[in-house]
Amino acid sequence: MTKIDLKDRKILYELDLDCRQSNTQIGKKVGLKKDVVSYRIKKLQEEGVIKNFYTEIDTFRLGYKVFRIYLNFQYVTSDVKEQIIKYFVEYKNTWVVKSEKSEIDLVVIIWAKDIFEFYQFWDKTLDKYEDYFAKYAISIYIQAYSYKRSFLLPDIKEMSSREIFRMSCGGKPVEIDKTDYKLLNEIAVNARIPLIELAEKLGCSSQSVNYRIKNLINSEVIKKFRVNIDLSQIGLQHFKVNIYLKDHKLKGPILKYLENKPYLEYINFAIGWADLEPEFVAKDFDELMKILEEVNSKFSGVIKKQSFFITDKIYKFRCLPEL
Repeated sequence: MTKIDLKDRKILYELDLDCRQSNTQIGKKVGLKKDVVSYRIKKLQEEGVIKNFYTEIDTFRLGYKVFRIYLNFQYVTSDVKEQIIKYFVEYKNTWVVKSEKSEIDLVVIIWAKDIFEFYQFWDKTLDKYEDYFAKYAISIYIQAYSYKRSFLLPDIKEMSSREIFRMSCGGKPVEIDKTDYKLLNEIAVNARIPLIELAEKLGCSSQSVNYRIKNLINSEVIKKFRVNIDLSQIGLQHFKVNIYLKDHKLKGPILKYLENKPYLEYINFAIGWADLEPEFVAKDFDELMKILEEVNSKFSGVIKKQSFFITDKIYKFRCLPEL
């Protein structure tokens, strides 16, 4: 674990609100000179606290549907498991591949332009690996709310709404050209790349790149420029919670209760799984249990069942289908 001070936490918080803002801008907000901000960011990268900078891209706006696959293995050797994970990672339309310490062994999230495209992929997958799947479940990802990472500054009360963006399926897709897609492809995994470097890669001027980025933000294809933090390095852990309700109409009050809690990072909605799927950041399993007990106590008799996923290892996380 890496020890970080309040200034480091404030820098991480600002980077997560907009990692493309300059070190000078961050410095003014956290009370440090730009050279000190630059040094601290570099140190956080070297120590593994910062994994990379990425762009939250709303692929629903690009006309994609999102399918989640929850897998349990059987009869797998370490070599076979590695082969299956590699297969999912190398598929260009994979958003997330991660192993879990929970009722599920592997989570895979896939983009497809329509249901038939997903069917073709899944049919091919079963032809190759069905014997190694003890069971599987498929759900359709519908909506996600993202919140400020207030857990970085637990002693500072947010003065405005914690929600920073929403992504939802449906609606008319945004039309983008090949250059826009190449731009998104670059910043998906390197959100802090300088405009000049982006311009060289795309073969156009930095002014043109800046104009395209602004258009993609205005059309809500680009939601946020963020920092990917290794939570284990700062003594925290990520938990995805599945909440099943006795009365579906009470989803709203629980959502309203949770959205002001600093430990809430995302809330997901899907067809074919839980009623509410919040993602929490806590110090450990004991703190998660306290959070769940608190929610149960507040909504006594409302929640039918709760379960949770503890992420073991992330093999792929990329917010755009690869070129």
